[in-house]
Amino acid sequence: MRKLFLHLAAITLVTVPVYADVFELPPEGYDVIGSVSTVTARYEDTLVDIARRHGLGYYDVVRANPGVNVWLPGEGTEIILPSRFVLPPGPRKGLVLNLAEYRMYYYPEVKEGEPAYVYTYPMSIGRMDWETPLGKTSIVAMARNPAWYPPQSVREEHAADGDPLPRIVPPGPENPLGTRALRLGLPGYLIHGTNRPAGVGMRVSHGCVRMFPEDIEFLFERIKVKTPVRIINVPVKIGWDGEALVAEIHPLLEAAQPLAEESLAQIEELDADVQLPVPDPQSKDPLTYVTEQFIAATAERAGQLDWDRVEELVGRSDGIPEVVGRRIKNAATSAAFE
Repeated sequence: MRKLFLHLAAITLVTVPVYADVFELPPEGYDVIGSVSTVTARYEDTLVDIARRHGLGYYDVVRANPGVNVWLPGEGTEIILPSRFVLPPGPRKGLVLNLAEYRMYYYPEVKEGEPAYVYTYPMSIGRMDWETPLGKTSIVAMARNPAWYPPQSVREEHAADGDPLPRIVPPGPENPLGTRALRLGLPGYLIHGTNRPAGVGMRVSHGCVRMFPEDIEFLFERIKVKTPVRIINVPVKIGWDGEALVAEIHPLLEAAQPLAEESLAQIEELDADVQLPVPDPQSKDPLTYVTEQFIAATAERAGQLDWDRVEELVGRSDGIPEVVGRRIKNAATSAAFE
């Protein structure tokens, strides 16, 4: 599968080359993009540095490299770059944000006579006490160099920690929204940049979605108002790579659910969030997700899973896609129903 590296220049104290991952969409019968590779750590590297240079977030690279020190991986250490992805289920249109994998996918409108592409980026999501809601919405407004109006709930939290916030934070290096913001149709929720990029790919926000500064600036120039947005929580993705069934398994989020209608009135302007009820983390185990995704993937083509392999992947839950089954030719039903 062809991968296009688009060079960006992010200028801070030094010029740092970064790359946006852009893939040509695979043909019918293929749901997998990218590849897993390795790089050698330098003396001054951290896993966070390496992740950002290669379009990955914190958990992406940490889970793929168990036992490696996050802040001091060590010169000469081989670091796995998990840049292979099973495309999320559902329509390949607009923005798809999968909270369970801390990653977004952007499917731009296809221009006549040109191939279809997908862009993918790491993202941060809301903490367990400030949930990012699930559901369908759209981009309703876009802003360059936005000011931040901290909602009362956030100001109270900061005041309790001895870090009071002003009523308005103007654009600049102290603004947590960064240089770009996309307002969602869910009142109070944004996709925005950040002045703390080390937290991208973690569960750190007050419900909004954060991106690396270079990523949101790149996306901002290619997206538009009314773009549909679908926010999902799919820890297990299963798709086809030709004749092979491939699974990508992430740890379950303990809390992520649709925004209750009655909660809308509680959301304040801009970056506000509401606390949502925390569901029972035991309500659905990983193998239930596997079964659901397997049934969906084999709705039109019969397939058979290697359940021993699946259980091994569930035990790792490192987000690295692996082959877990194959197509059954001339079979009336798949192994899920045997």
